[in-house]
Formats: sequence, structure tokens, C-alpha cells
Amino acid sequence: MFDQPAGSNMETTLHHQLKLGYADDPSQTEVVLGNYRIDAMRRCQESGDELIEVQCASLSAIRDKCHNLLKRHTLRVVKPVVIRTRIVKLTKPDGPVKSRRLSPKRGSVLNVFDEMIYFTRVFPHVNLTMEVPLIHVEEVRVPSQKKRRRSWHKDYKVADVKLESIESVIELKVPSDLLSLLDLPDTFTAFNTADLAAAIDRPRWHAQQIAYVLRKTGAIDQTGRNKSGVVYQRAA
Repeated sequence: MFDQPAGSNMETTLHHQLKLGYADDPSQTEVVLGNYRIDAMRRCQESGDELIEVQCASLSAIRDKCHNLLKRHTLRVVKPVVIRTRIVKLTKPDGPVKSRRLSPKRGSVLNVFDEMIYFTRVFPHVNLTMEVPLIHVEEVRVPSQKKRRRSWHKDYKVADVKLESIESVIELKVPSDLLSLLDLPDTFTAFNTADLAAAIDRPRWHAQQIAYVLRKTGAIDQTGRNKSGVVYQRAA
């Protein structure tokens, strides 16, 4: 059995666009390899065939698959991070546009740590490259069949997500690449998660999550404890 059927109706336009963008040509998408179906494949001078897995959903869903593929193959995992979202509401499925607006919510490259927390048993690996495109998307919404109680407003559900543009692309190959995402000064050596939260202007719970990923991937070491918590230092 394949882990994902070809032409699945669950595939978003975004996933399809990225898959085609990374393949050498359309014939090199949805490639069967043993018990797996690979999103795309392309030729690399250094390593021969490179397998491409585009994962718009949680990395936990492909963790075991990647672990097995890396035993024998060079793999590039593409994990897009949405920076800006344009919300487009339709009057009905395939109907005319009712409204179009930019979401006030903005993403950040630091959002990649929200997913890397599920991938610390896979990354880093000598055969693995993580690629993080920072993207702008269009989110298409249509009226839901379910109606709100005591409300005149219709509920909407996401029908599709489409790529608008790629702002930049980041490659992660070694633990120090993760650490560099934080853009910490060289003087930032021994620290706890309260220090980290202040340095990156994030809540402490997020700093704790980031510290977990950095420690598990070997980017930082735990060196002790003080009144404010565990103390870490750079290892990479």
C-alpha cells in the first residue's frame, strides 16, 4: 500500500505548485519508490537523484517515512512557512469572489521550530537537507454547510490554498543552521529560556520550545541550572 495515493483530492494547489517547482519535469512527480510515493525527484551533480518531500502539514506525518528513506537516499524536505495570507471568500464553491483581504496575522521564520519539535529524531542527517520557503499564499474559503446558531453570519471553511509568491528560501543542514535563525549576538553564550525569550521577543513558552529543538538536535548543550531555570550554551 502506498502512503499517499496519486492525485489525492486532499492535495492543495500550494502543494501541487511546490511539487512541480522542485521536480526536474512533471513526469518526475509522484514517483513510486518501494512502498512509498515520493512527491518529486531531481538530478543533483553531487549526490545523483535527490528525493523531494513537500510537507505543508505537520512534519510528524512524514517522520517515519523520512527516517526510512534516509538510510539509502538523499532527501530534501520542503517545509513552507506562511508569512502573509490573502483571504478570498467565494459566494459558493466555484462561485464568484465575495471579498478579498489580507489577514492581519503574519508568520515568521521562527514558526519552523513549531514543526521541528516533531522532527528532532530525523534532523540532522548527512543525507538530509531541510528547505524552508517563506511564502505568501491565497487562502480560498467557501460557505460551510454548517450554520452558526443564533447568528446571521455564515461560517466559512478553507477550500484551497494557493502560492502567491516566495519571499526567500532558507536551507538547514546542520544544527548551527537552526541556531542562526535566531540571529543572536556572539556575546549571547550562557543563557536560560527567559534570556532567550527576551532576546527574540517571544513568549517564554515559545523560547522553551525552541530550546528543546536546539538541544535535541545538538545546537546547544545544557550546562547547569540557576534560579531562573536550566542554563544552556552554544554547542554548534
